Amino acid sequence: MKFEDLLTEINGFGRFQKMIVCISFIGRFTIPCHFLLTNFIAAIPSHHCDISHLDAKGIFCNLSWEERLTVSIPAQEDGTPASCLMFSHPQFHLLSNSSSTTDLPVVQCQNGWEYDNSTFISTLATEWDLVCDNRGLNKAVATIFFVGVMFGAVFFGGLSDRFGRKPMLLVSYVSGMAFAVASAFSSSFIMFAVLRFFTGFTITGIIIISSVLNVEWVDIKHRRLVCVIDSMAWACGSTSLSLIAFCVRDWRWLTVAVTSPLLLCTILWWWIPESARWLIVNGKIKEAHYYLHRCAVVNCKEEVILNIQPEALSIITVTDTEKRKHSYLDLLRTPKMRRLALFTGTIWFCVATATYGISLNIADFGLNLYLTQFVYGGIEIPVKLSIYYLLEKIGRRKTETGGLLLGGICLMINIFVPRDQWVGRTVVAVLGQGFLVGAFATIILYSSELYPTVLRQNGLGYNSFLGRLGVALAPLVLLLDSIWRYLPQITLCSVALVASLVAWQLPETRGRCLPETIEDIEGTD
Repeated sequence: MKFEDLLTEINGFGRFQKMIVCISFIGRFTIPCHFLLTNFIAAIPSHHCDISHLDAKGIFCNLSWEERLTVSIPAQEDGTPASCLMFSHPQFHLLSNSSSTTDLPVVQCQNGWEYDNSTFISTLATEWDLVCDNRGLNKAVATIFFVGVMFGAVFFGGLSDRFGRKPMLLVSYVSGMAFAVASAFSSSFIMFAVLRFFTGFTITGIIIISSVLNVEWVDIKHRRLVCVIDSMAWACGSTSLSLIAFCVRDWRWLTVAVTSPLLLCTILWWWIPESARWLIVNGKIKEAHYYLHRCAVVNCKEEVILNIQPEALSIITVTDTEKRKHSYLDLLRTPKMRRLALFTGTIWFCVATATYGISLNIADFGLNLYLTQFVYGGIEIPVKLSIYYLLEKIGRRKTETGGLLLGGICLMINIFVPRDQWVGRTVVAVLGQGFLVGAFATIILYSSELYPTVLRQNGLGYNSFLGRLGVALAPLVLLLDSIWRYLPQITLCSVALVASLVAWQLPETRGRCLPETIEDIEGTD
């Protein structure tokens, strides 16, 4: 007996499965909000040196605000006040003589900074003066978070294969919410950075566990639909982030706002079932029969499961050796598993680096921050609806390869578009983002179908680790423009094109049963 046959008999996409998908949707909604949160909470508003101390000394007398800036702070090429420098002493002669200020003595800001609060009430930069020499700490916030995500993927991937999907999902919900809310009330940057690391470490379990749980409970023909629904949660979260950030402009309350859906998820967790596949493979036949009976009742197919005794489910477990505990080392012990791990890991790393290289750089296009984020998120909706059609029409491999190839080409085109043509660069970047997020959505489903049940969570944990490594490196790739202005774009373009070549080497999984054991993988051609 194959598990897919049993699922089909009790309705592989009935009300029971739809309940699981809906609950997972709520949890996954908050993930892109946290992943892209630094675009807003770490934003650096316009700023200049604080000159209020000079006013306190009575130096300025009756000068207007513009005149005070003129005599105190050198102007940049565009005429705006310098962000990090001030004159060593007021230059009153500039009020009557608009000569060059390049030869006048300047010093670093002596008494902090004044910030433009017209866009943000408060950000990390304004809270702890993360500007000028400390500007790099803003990029570090994103990297620290994604390093946490990277290690969390391995942690939750391994433990959910050992202890089950459901209990580890609860751990991820509760701990992720606790660390995220705690970070919003940090009293220092170091405290915030540490809590942000653990936020990333814990919420990543929501992604990999819910993805696998959804796939393991639906039949073959509805897998791609579930994949698209999962990815639509990401698109909705990414789009909604711009609206939430527009309404909540204080970084502390914005963090709390995007975390709040996890409270509802924690309550709804009681209705989430354990994976029957995982229970059968691990020899927990009675528990598996309980959840299958529950599924059949909800789907109005109770008569089917009444004819199946718990002992009959044991034949789904192919070999006795599969009752042993598996680890990440099993990804490397056999030749075809090694090849699969190498190829999927490379794709996850490359697609994550390229996608977030665009997503975390929205301020560089010179357009409204909220509008750009909204467009970036909005483009994902039609892309992921088209994925639903393409996965069935042309298959997983061609969809994945095509998305990476076209995304890489868009990144290549942007190398040659002049930087002052903001609209053109943004349009090309949005198209590239669309192709790459389509590839990202595909590889999640693709990987779930390629790995056997006994190693599926380990495989997703390993791949997610490499994917988050790519995401963690993306902010650092953007800093390469200090070496050569085109180097970040060339790097992102290259990794996308390399990933497209690797994706073409993977086998097609459209319409195939999920592999259950390592022998299923090693026995395939």
